[in-house]
Amino acid sequence: MSMLKEASFIGSAHELAELPPDRGREIAFAGRSNAGKSTAINALTRRKLAFVSKTPGRTQTINFFRVTDDARLVDLPGYGYAAVPQQERRHWGRLISDYLQTRESLCGLVLIMDARHPLTPLDAQLVNWYRESGQPLHALLTKSDKLGKQEAAAVLRKVQDALTRAYPVATAQLFSGVTGTGVPAAQKTLLGWLK
Repeated sequence: MSMLKEASFIGSAHELAELPPDRGREIAFAGRSNAGKSTAINALTRRKLAFVSKTPGRTQTINFFRVTDDARLVDLPGYGYAAVPQQERRHWGRLISDYLQTRESLCGLVLIMDARHPLTPLDAQLVNWYRESGQPLHALLTKSDKLGKQEAAAVLRKVQDALTRAYPVATAQLFSGVTGTGVPAAQKTLLGWLK
């Protein structure tokens, strides 16, 4: 049984000072609002951990989930949703960039992108913030079930090429939290990072 299935909510942080102790290993999940981040987390853990909403921008804190005593999953606020006040968007931007650049227990980043709208300027900005860490990045192209087979394969190639140019330790795969496409492969990647 995958240890990801043991994940449980342990707390939220609205400021860096509220983060849990910086030890062990953490995998962060980041992505544009409405890219399917909560659905992906729930599919990977086979639990209803992250709140799935029809309203984008609902994750407004950094949420931590315990996997083991030394391993956590971290749900970062979604970015790019216009209905959130500008001041709050700036706060999230600072919080996410500071977390990605200073968190020593961060051992990998899962970048969630809607397969129909990948590689937005905000996704590129996030990769840029993360680059300093030198840690692996794995992109999940969610909602891939909404594309035809050939279109999905072409999108995957395009994203892999672009990510490899921007960040050599990046990988990408097609994913669907609804159909289960790519779930076992993504779980294998995450478990490799946590060991």
